[in-house]
Amino acid sequence: MSDLIARGVAKGLRMTEQRRVVARVIFEAVDHPDVEELYARAIKVDPRISLATVYRSVKLFEEAGLLDKLEFGDGRARYEDAERDHHDHLIDVNTGQVIEFVDPEIEALQDRIAARLGYRLIGHRLELLGVPIKKSPNAKE
Repeated sequence: MSDLIARGVAKGLRMTEQRRVVARVIFEAVDHPDVEELYARAIKVDPRISLATVYRSVKLFEEAGLLDKLEFGDGRARYEDAERDHHDHLIDVNTGQVIEFVDPEIEALQDRIAARLGYRLIGHRLELLGVPIKKSPNAKE
């Protein structure tokens, strides 16, 4: 049983076979799939699953706090397990590639800014949008 399924059960969700398939697909994702991508993966496991079921399952998991909804400015809502280790995102606006990273300096800076403003951070999301820097043919690595 995937951790996402176990957390759904612990939250009192009725975990039907099809919801378990959706949960497993989400749990196994190493990227940030949208609902259509989740559906394409889910039907490989259970061809009887419908797109509507995937949409309803994702909404249910999100409302239960099991999934984080991510919007990277491309008009598609994407999802990831809400309990993954903390990380930030750098999005290549040309290709849509999402690069996950953790930077201790950024984390410390955010804490200092919050403290200066009279707050203690309990969470945050950081999404950087960028384009690749073109390297000249003579540039040295």
